[in-house]
Amino acid sequence: MNQASPLPLPGSHFIPLSQAIEMTSLYRSQRENILATPYQNQNILPICETFNRADVDTIMAKQNCEAIRIYFGMDETFKVKVIIVPVDENAEDILPVTTEQTDSETSEDIVEEGHRCPPACPPPSPLNT
Repeated sequence: MNQASPLPLPGSHFIPLSQAIEMTSLYRSQRENILATPYQNQNILPICETFNRADVDTIMAKQNCEAIRIYFGMDETFKVKVIIVPVDENAEDILPVTTEQTDSETSEDIVEEGHRCPPACPPPSPLNT
């Protein structure tokens, strides 16, 4: 990816509940329509993913962490997954140092494996019904 210059860290961007409801409703109503026909009705795009606080706190406690970044990945069945990494004051990902020996090891630097909805959906709320 080519970027001219790194973006500054985001400021506070709280939105009202009404806007969140509008945005999540539109997403739910269109999430299958934006996919090519062969990928529709396979739960490729999640409604949400839920992560435990301890994992998020671990990411936020990383030295020099000023923000988090959410990447979208895909597993071997083409299901979109959320990947969370810490970000420093220069808006750079804080990633573990890798070598051939450590590249396959799990560390507490990157979070994935949230409870993906569907199938593990939260109780109904204005943001998911």
